[in-house]
Amino acid sequence: MTAWAAAPVLRVAEQVASDLVTQVSNEPFEIIWKHLGDAVQVELRQRISHDSDPKGPTADVEEWGITFAGESRVHWARIALPGSAESVQAEWSEETSRGPHWLGFLADASDLLAGTLDPGMVPAIIAQIVVPRLATWCAVYTIESASAPANLAYLWHSDESRNDDLRAMLTGFAVPRGISITHLGDSQVVSVPLIARGRALGVMSLGRPDRFPDETVQFAEDISRRAALALDNARLYAEQAAARRALQRSLLPPSEPVVPGLDYGVIYEPAGEGNEVGGDFYDLFKAGDGSWRFAIGDVCGTGPEAAAVTGLARHTLRLLAREGYGVAAVLGRLNQAILEEGERARFLTLLHGEITPSESGLELRMVSAGHPEALRLRPSGVVEPVTTPQSLLGVFPEVVFEADTVHLDPDDVLLAVTDGVTERRSGGRLLDDDGGLGKMLAECAGLSARAVAERIRRGAADFAPEPSADDQAILVLRAER
Repeated sequence: MTAWAAAPVLRVAEQVASDLVTQVSNEPFEIIWKHLGDAVQVELRQRISHDSDPKGPTADVEEWGITFAGESRVHWARIALPGSAESVQAEWSEETSRGPHWLGFLADASDLLAGTLDPGMVPAIIAQIVVPRLATWCAVYTIESASAPANLAYLWHSDESRNDDLRAMLTGFAVPRGISITHLGDSQVVSVPLIARGRALGVMSLGRPDRFPDETVQFAEDISRRAALALDNARLYAEQAAARRALQRSLLPPSEPVVPGLDYGVIYEPAGEGNEVGGDFYDLFKAGDGSWRFAIGDVCGTGPEAAAVTGLARHTLRLLAREGYGVAAVLGRLNQAILEEGERARFLTLLHGEITPSESGLELRMVSAGHPEALRLRPSGVVEPVTTPQSLLGVFPEVVFEADTVHLDPDDVLLAVTDGVTERRSGGRLLDDDGGLGKMLAECAGLSARAVAERIRRGAADFAPEPSADDQAILVLRAER
């Protein structure tokens, strides 16, 4: 917003900043632009240097000076904006009747408000849109519910140094819920409610030392409607994002268990903006009788619909495993449960296994239901597939699954991934073409399970420049010595 306000004096401000920088000593510094309503102040902040003799900028400025605070020095210069805040307001009131300028500013305001989906940013944008064009200061209040009190979310004065005084003056201000014109201190105050989709979301209060023209009040109402819609959209987006995060957390293991003789690493990256819930999942949990179970699966599709099937699969696996069903029997019953979902059902690929520690490593019994094949890495660097492909879940009602038995010697690694990794695309090639995943795994000999998982994730990310369009899950199991 400072850059927008400084547009009329942009070249001068850049020259001033350049002049200040040429005078700095060999110490770190920072340049700050401040919008003061009727002026722009350019500041250079740096630790005190005793061998420098700062001078004023070569550009034409209103005033300049040096301020000391502790061990810091601020070398500043102030550039007057064309017209004071009051004259800008007067000119604006005259121009609103001309049509195009009014419509253009409304369009710009709408673009600014639509540019964020952060509910905390919308009040700040509202205030900085109307000051100093419509008012000398603005206070934006938000309302959580019809019975809740109004909360001061943001305030802005054309003279930034008066923000604290304005906040003190507004203490105890009775915020009206409807359109109101009152007086507070030396200001006339116009309050306009922020209403969207029939709900009161807040109040926008504008203040200026003289009377508000009728055109300005009408214009404030137009701004308030756009502002309220932007605030409502941001709140809805935030609520949906929170719901997605809560759903995603419910689909991931609640804790990381300690399994004797096992070092493991997992990575989960859902596709979609804002890390939406996805159809990929993993799990590792104690099943009883000295054994543990693991799973990595991929539901067809992404988003909440896929997540519903993910939840069904994960909880069914845990329930049946703890009731003593073997891995093959668990998948048979899960297949039936998915088919019983009817039209809501989705195809599911799944690798489900049982881990039993032994004196010579780990014994695994696994079933791969339509899932990308699991790979075993020997300490020598040899990589081999260790699962037999079988039918995916949710397709055939009478499929019978059989478990594969695999032994992991100490330092052997088992890698299982979803197709978001194996089918990562770069042009016309997939990552797993010509055994690409196996070649990547062969380079991980001697690494910990977490390091292997990270190496595979990084290799998949580097394979293609664009973001992944599919969820990705990586599960690595390594037998410890």
